[in-house]
Formats: sequence, structure tokens, C-alpha cells
Amino acid sequence: MTYGPGQGPGPLSLSDDELTALLAGHRMGALAANKGDGHPHLSTVAYHWDPARRLVRISTIDDRAKVRRLRRDPRAALYVTSADHLAFVVAQGKAELSAVSEVPGDAAGRELLALQPPFARADDEKAFLEQMVIDRRLVIRLRVSRLYGTRLDVP
Repeated sequence: MTYGPGQGPGPLSLSDDELTALLAGHRMGALAANKGDGHPHLSTVAYHWDPARRLVRISTIDDRAKVRRLRRDPRAALYVTSADHLAFVVAQGKAELSAVSEVPGDAAGRELLALQPPFARADDEKAFLEQMVIDRRLVIRLRVSRLYGTRLDVP
């Protein structure tokens, strides 16, 4: 079937379960924060979705623009698309920033460690925690207050 302008299938809203599944099925997205002039600032990020807590967690470095912007204005959104780009989800909410990891194994370091697959050796975990301090890493916690998105049902 051929569609003319404005005649194609329209977008279909996704249920909460479908939105959650789309977020859970991916690890990369675009985080939108607000610049001082009101324009969005987008960053490609790796994220971890906790559906039970409706929480997105992102590891980042303290001196990044997104961290400065979120300190000033915590409103943010994470945009994730399906592999075929026919569906998307937006997780919107307020961001909290953890403390910067300053001592290997501190609370921030442990939270960052929880975002990683388990290490096979204890030495690898120790090296990871030390690197988090060197990098001045912290966690962005996006507390999701609204999930929305659509999909196109194309033949």
C-alpha cells in the first residue's frame, strides 16, 4: 500500500508496560538538560533503568556540561528510541546528583559499581573504584515523574 502526504498510519501511544520495556531493552539514550538561555543541551549517555523505583541512573564526570546544567536546573529528560526508530520513549523528571567519588569504595563509588556487570576478580573491582576517584565520577539519578512515547505501526 502506498500512502500520500498525511495519509500514512499515525503514531500509537505506548502503554506504561511498553514504555518500561523499551527503556529496559536499551542502554543508550540522549539526556536533555536546560541551558541557561532556555535551549536544550543533549548528551548521549549510557543509562541503567530501575522500573520498580522509576529511576534512571547515569555515570558521568563532575566537570561535564550536563552536570553544571543539572546543578542549576534539575529538570531533565531521557530520550530512547527502538533499534528501527519506529518507537520512542521519554523519561522525564528531576535529576539528583550523587556526591563525587573521592575515596575508593565510598558511597558514590559503590553506587557506580552497582551500575556495572560483576567483575570476575576482586582486583578488577578495586581498580574500578580507584578509577572512579581519578575520574571524579558521580551518578545522575533521574527520578521519573512522567513516561511517554509512541510507535508507528507500518506495514
